[in-house]
Amino acid sequence: MLKKNLLSIAVVTAALSLAACNDKEVVTEPVEPEATTDVVVEPEVTPEPMAETDTAMVAEEATQTIGEMAAGNENLTILTAALQAAGLDSMLMAEDKYTVFAPTDDAFAAVLTKLDVTKEELLANTDLLKSVLPYHVVPMVVKAADIPYGTAIETANGQTITISEANVITDASGNTANIVGTDMMATNGVVHVIDTVLLPK
Repeated sequence: MLKKNLLSIAVVTAALSLAACNDKEVVTEPVEPEATTDVVVEPEVTPEPMAETDTAMVAEEATQTIGEMAAGNENLTILTAALQAAGLDSMLMAEDKYTVFAPTDDAFAAVLTKLDVTKEELLANTDLLKSVLPYHVVPMVVKAADIPYGTAIETANGQTITISEANVITDASGNTANIVGTDMMATNGVVHVIDTVLLPK
């Protein structure tokens, strides 16, 4: 009897210790899959196409000359017509580098009233155009960030203009023009849009 009892106790303790071992193995097994799923999530980064698109856009902006850009701008139609009438449009399509302060159509409308002439009369006056238009051109590239504020800037007609830190141009006649658009880049320079036609002395 005693032998049987001892045997059964031994069997029960062996079974319990085996069960305890099995419990430990079951606890350690599920920990491993979690570690591997965390590692798999990482490779998801794709900002490079954005950078490529940005450079492509910059390249596209600079495929036209200043003359071509003006001709394609619906707010610079009178400037384009004036350049063509004066035979200066080819100059702004050449490879030389220029900065052009381009008056809008509204700016030309105001100067037509001031001079008391029609658009057709202005375009027919090539002597006036050959004096006025080069006054809007600087024979070098000057981006907005590089404008020498308060310094006399020599234009293509030999006279000077000055630009204040508020982006206001003062011409030789004492008139002022606001720079309303900057850094339109072309293959042969840069265009800044202004709201008044500059008049040399």
